[in-house]
Amino acid sequence: MQAAHKAIAMHYALNLRTFFYSHYFYLGLRFAAGLVGVTLITLQFADMAVAMTVCIGALCTALMDMPSPLRHKFNEMSASVLLCSAVTLLISLCAPYHWLLMVTLVLISFAACMMVVYGRKSMPLQLATLFIMTMSMEHTMTVRESFIHTGLFTLGAVAYLAYAMGVSWVLRHRIKQQVLAEALFELAAYIDIKADFYDTRFNLTEQFNKLIRHQSLLADRQQASRDLILRAHNNAKDAIVVQVHVCMLDLYELILSTHTDYALLRAHLADTPVMQTLHDLAYKAARDIESVAYDVTRKKSSYPEISYEPELDAIEAELAAIQQRIEQGKPQQEALAVLRAQRNKIRAIIKMIGELHQASQKAYATTPFWADADMGPFLSQQKYEFRMILSHLRMDSPIFRFSLRVAMAISVGLAVAALLPYAAHSYWIVLTIVIILKPSFSMTKQRRSDRIIGTIIGCVITALIIKFLNYPAVILGILVLSTVATPTFIYLRYRYAAIAVSVMILLQMHLIAPGNHDLITERLVDTFIGAAVATVFSFVLANWEYQSLPRLVHEVLNVNLRYMQASFDLLQGKGKDDFAYRIERKRLMDSLAALSSALVRMLDEPARKQRAVEDINLFIVQNYLLVAHVAALRAILRRHTRELPVGAVNAMLGESHDQVVEVLTRALDPRSAAASEDALMSAATLSAQRADAAQAALVPWSGWPLVQRRIRLLQADAVKIIVHRQAILRDLA
Repeated sequence: MQAAHKAIAMHYALNLRTFFYSHYFYLGLRFAAGLVGVTLITLQFADMAVAMTVCIGALCTALMDMPSPLRHKFNEMSASVLLCSAVTLLISLCAPYHWLLMVTLVLISFAACMMVVYGRKSMPLQLATLFIMTMSMEHTMTVRESFIHTGLFTLGAVAYLAYAMGVSWVLRHRIKQQVLAEALFELAAYIDIKADFYDTRFNLTEQFNKLIRHQSLLADRQQASRDLILRAHNNAKDAIVVQVHVCMLDLYELILSTHTDYALLRAHLADTPVMQTLHDLAYKAARDIESVAYDVTRKKSSYPEISYEPELDAIEAELAAIQQRIEQGKPQQEALAVLRAQRNKIRAIIKMIGELHQASQKAYATTPFWADADMGPFLSQQKYEFRMILSHLRMDSPIFRFSLRVAMAISVGLAVAALLPYAAHSYWIVLTIVIILKPSFSMTKQRRSDRIIGTIIGCVITALIIKFLNYPAVILGILVLSTVATPTFIYLRYRYAAIAVSVMILLQMHLIAPGNHDLITERLVDTFIGAAVATVFSFVLANWEYQSLPRLVHEVLNVNLRYMQASFDLLQGKGKDDFAYRIERKRLMDSLAALSSALVRMLDEPARKQRAVEDINLFIVQNYLLVAHVAALRAILRRHTRELPVGAVNAMLGESHDQVVEVLTRALDPRSAAASEDALMSAATLSAQRADAAQAALVPWSGWPLVQRRIRLLQADAVKIIVHRQAILRDLA
């Protein structure tokens, strides 16, 4: 049952149970309804040619229709309307002059790709610009016709803008719920990975690597949730999603704190049923979080339906059995301590999941989340300044090299199209190139595979439809379905989107020109040509991931230093709340996610372009462990508040902080000599032993052993960071 669940839970939106509630499906419906609606209304007043021009205008604007705060959405879609309309007019005016058209196409391609400097949000705008460029290059018009054509295009673009803003305003709270639910589903998938740490069939190192990779995806989904939920929260409905969001982040920190010495746990308890019990508890917790996410997508309050009592009782029985063996003289104190600590953390997680359920039930009068605080540090900052483009006009800029690469590839694609013996559709070749060729080699590789396979399948499906289901009503129905499927899967599974868009375009062409029997064959040939050109140019002026690693590693260390300062200030009770800590924790997780993503992309590159793979992976793991140790220290101090010796604990934390800062500062200094790991470990161990000894004469406190152990682990893992950083620099050199 569990294996089956994991097979279908690779992405929550691909599960039929959740697909129809996801924002991906809503996007597909909104997209299709807008395009079909604009086209049908236009057909009431004009012919098919005019309707198609208006429809393409709506389509280009629809490419920018993504979950975003309303003000941002309006700005982004307005930019698409203005830019695409300008490109349409420019290409239409240049079309009668072949040499001028070719020069303009290359220049627009270069300029569009330079927009990537503005980050991920600009990628759909780049695609929309290049799409309308390719759609406009096949039509030769007079000056008057060019302005009329552009006016019709702009009319469709503005119509879709008004439609999308209206729908988004009506569904603004619904979209917040859907994006929040996606983050919760990914958190549940994260716990599923952690559950397998208790399964001895899984290799610990491989499992930890898998966990770190998923952490990057989880960070991205949590940021999307922050951007929508924390920008505007003004009523009781918004207060509920804010509270669920905050509970989700607190739960995530508790889950981080569950990291333990899994090797020790396996060594002592591998032959006992308690390992399976711990796995089952984690699996149940994941399903419990999924139930909250599912209820959020259905606009319902969530109530707990899962009982953890049988597993908790089994753990208590195992703890009693271990205690009995210790009394009989068997050395199992370590196993007892580790299992007891896991039991306590799991109980805290179960309690927090209960609070997650409660957060979805209560109608809040106001938003219970730092009402007067500036949310800016938690949100993605988007700046559109022309000087950012100017600053990247240099050969060492990856974005400038990418822009040159695309411009050269399109030039070659146009030249090849002109030499083909049949009536080539150069726009299809160019469109294939711009869809496949991406800033990184790994993205290009994946997109090429998806585009080719999706086009082949789409062509086969279209051929079968034309042969066996060639009825106008059936074809129109399939057109609507493919129009819904294209935007639904474009950010979810591009291969499915490629299938849908191939079917949609080929059927449209069949309806317009039913006598062309070579339609499908020509499209396949054009696709293969475009893919071949894109593949060749993916190696031209390529930006290999290892080139960005020194900057990303340095950024992680910088952010980790600030995170450690905020963490120890919080642990020592120096702040009125944990606001600063939350900001630095988010920044560290974002920087680790960026480095982890770069590592994953590098593994898709040719072997000769891969550098320091193992050390980068271990560097990420060690930084991640520092976050886990801090989370564990917070949990320990919360659990053991009774008779807490504040002064003594703060003194120990202060000494530990100084040690960790010294190590991270040394790691940041490029002039520091690479000290041996043994020497650094000895220094850290000595510091921890001095701290332990200083507490020996103090009043007894139940939390001393746990705090001391975590501090030793924290210092030891901080030391390993400098070792791996030095190894990375040696490999990159």
